[in-house]
Amino acid sequence: MASSKEYLEFVLGQLPAGEVTFRPMMGEYMIYYRDKIVGGIYDDRFLVKQTAASKRLMPEAPLELPYEGAKEMLLADIDDREFLSVLLEAMYPELPAPKPKKKK
Repeated sequence: MASSKEYLEFVLGQLPAGEVTFRPMMGEYMIYYRDKIVGGIYDDRFLVKQTAASKRLMPEAPLELPYEGAKEMLLADIDDREFLSVLLEAMYPELPAPKPKKKK
């Protein structure tokens, strides 16, 4: 099941304005914070990567598979806008740098 555009727009409205972007990917959406992938929207669920910070800040969050064969991710509560800002800021230094774009 693909994620809805309405759910994407709701999640984007809960995240820090101007610092979050997205990219459609096979009916789902990759979510970027300052150009680093923090997670994605899969089947109308906002899942974030497992980092030390995300596990520390969300110790009770369930682990879920975004899709068959993927690594488990943490299900984020999207109702607390302030918490989501703190979460992304804490995760940022632990995320890998974006891969350089290939030159054509």
